[in-house]
Amino acid sequence: MERLPSPAPDQTFRKHERLTSKKQIEELFKRGSSVYLYPFRLQYMPGPPGQSAVPQVLFSVSKKNFRRAVDRNTLRRRMREAWRTGRHQLLADLSPEKIPACIAFVYTAKEPVSFAFMKKKLILVWQRLVLQEEPQPKGNRE
Repeated sequence: MERLPSPAPDQTFRKHERLTSKKQIEELFKRGSSVYLYPFRLQYMPGPPGQSAVPQVLFSVSKKNFRRAVDRNTLRRRMREAWRTGRHQLLADLSPEKIPACIAFVYTAKEPVSFAFMKKKLILVWQRLVLQEEPQPKGNRE
């Protein structure tokens, strides 16, 4: 039996794109920078110079705010889906050398939000990161 090609093979979220190393996660939260936009805090850390690979991504939902695992899993699943479907559009906003090596999306809201709202806010927090990473033009001081 022959496998049919998937309609959008570039919209997968593979193992090598997931941030799983405890050492890298510690370093990300210790030395990384962050951007906040409700309901997300985006923690990121630039990679070594000359690196232009796909970033490794982590999705986190607080056990303090969502006691039931099913609720945390649902929110993480929604965040992963929002990233997976919009990733290529978002990564195109940054030049390849400016793409962070590690990214963590931390869900900070105390109540669940819809997928549509979550995707819109994920795009907006990423755009805030892009604006922060762009070099600011120096004005003429006279």
